[in-house]
Amino acid sequence: MELLTTVLSLLIILASGLYWFLRTRYNYWSSRGFPTASNQKLLYGHVKGTNTERHASYITSEIYQELKRRGEAFGGLNVFIIPAVMVTDPELIKTILVKDFHIFHDRGLFSDPDIDPLSGTLFALQGRAWKVLRQKLTPTFTSGKMKQMFGTIRDVAERLGHYVDEHLHKEELEMKDILARYSTDVIGTCAFGIECNTLKNPDSEFLKYGNKVFEQKVSTMFKVILILWMRKFKPNFMLKITDADVESFFLNLVRETVEYRESNNVKRNDFLNLLLQIKNSGKLWEHEEEQFGKGEVGMTQNELAAQVFIFFLAGFETSSTTMNFCLYELAKNSELQERLRKEINRAIEANGGDLTYDVVMGIEYLNKVVDETLRKYPPLETVTRAPEQDYTIPGTKHVIPKGTMVQIPIYGLHHDPDYYPDPERFDPERFRPEVANARPPYVYMPFGEGPRICIGLRFGMMQTKVGLITLLRQFRFSPTEKTPETIRFMPNVFILSPDSGNYLHVEKI
Repeated sequence: MELLTTVLSLLIILASGLYWFLRTRYNYWSSRGFPTASNQKLLYGHVKGTNTERHASYITSEIYQELKRRGEAFGGLNVFIIPAVMVTDPELIKTILVKDFHIFHDRGLFSDPDIDPLSGTLFALQGRAWKVLRQKLTPTFTSGKMKQMFGTIRDVAERLGHYVDEHLHKEELEMKDILARYSTDVIGTCAFGIECNTLKNPDSEFLKYGNKVFEQKVSTMFKVILILWMRKFKPNFMLKITDADVESFFLNLVRETVEYRESNNVKRNDFLNLLLQIKNSGKLWEHEEEQFGKGEVGMTQNELAAQVFIFFLAGFETSSTTMNFCLYELAKNSELQERLRKEINRAIEANGGDLTYDVVMGIEYLNKVVDETLRKYPPLETVTRAPEQDYTIPGTKHVIPKGTMVQIPIYGLHHDPDYYPDPERFDPERFRPEVANARPPYVYMPFGEGPRICIGLRFGMMQTKVGLITLLRQFRFSPTEKTPETIRFMPNVFILSPDSGNYLHVEKI
């Protein structure tokens, strides 16, 4: 009886302590005088239903709209038990992303290549490690380097056209899957120098592991929350996030490819070849030695693998979904589709019938259509930053504690009717220069902004536009009975990805 009483007492103490902790989290921002979002739940914070019932874009957009309606430039919220700050004012967004970048240079993510080798990517690295690696990689993403890869992408796009042509006998084609396979083949050959041929072999391991990385499992979310919480007490605390089979696949693939190239002196116009030049160089890029010192040379095998890994992920899903969303909107808006097709043909004919990098990137109406697609369907619904020190928000007495996640709600900004009237309507004319210039800066950021803007955006845009040009020159797209009226996003995939296939009727022109 005495033992039972002791156990019950301990359980009551434990439950009381847990309740006190959760109430403290619940009142974290209000006790600091911050404006806060409403509808908070004790355990879930402000994000109940994320990853299970609804995509995070819907939830963060609702928080953004609530804060903005109340006239708040920022507000505190809890992502489960992790405190965060959401910024709604474009001028404050500019301050965080650009003016005070020296304080907000990190995303608030975490990486430890010793524990999780594929976490050491340019996207996740912090501080000096990020700065050095960004400087090393910047020369690999110039327009000149993109032109070197252009022929390879055009070849894959031609295979995409052939594949669609061979399947026109079907009443409808599921374009989401087809475009994912196209992107996989592009990234496979440009990042790894490997012909994946997923258009012919849909069971490719590239496609399998590419899709797996984007799944947000409950266990992964728990690890992320645990790491963010523990780092308040132990800054270097880290758990392995990458699944063991994903890590094994990509590390072995990169190792085998590198060994083959180095032993056979293979040279290709692709991303891996550029990384190998950095890995094996005895000197730094021009001006890097003066900037960072003589100790930062070359690149380790795991560092190289991590960059190939993030390049694969960034170019695989985001480009395929952008093309998918674009074709969906063009199928529903036939007059826009016809106008774009005419503009594409006119530009190519003016260049003697030759499709070149400069032609692809210079078609004005195609730029507007892709920009509007990225406006309505940004690849990442939120970008984050974290201050390296306590930060007083300019013009206020409110202090964002060091290391606190600051959210920039990209999806919310892109769907704000104050900036984009009737935001659910697909309208490329929003990006006519006079219309775009009338909007406040920093309300359109599909690739982020500031010094940490996506380094591979040129490549992503090139891959997307070449695929669209190839398809629109040969085929006309229209909706079917299976084409949804509006697209819903998969709740357990952290980028914006449609929750059903994109079934379209395709006919030869």
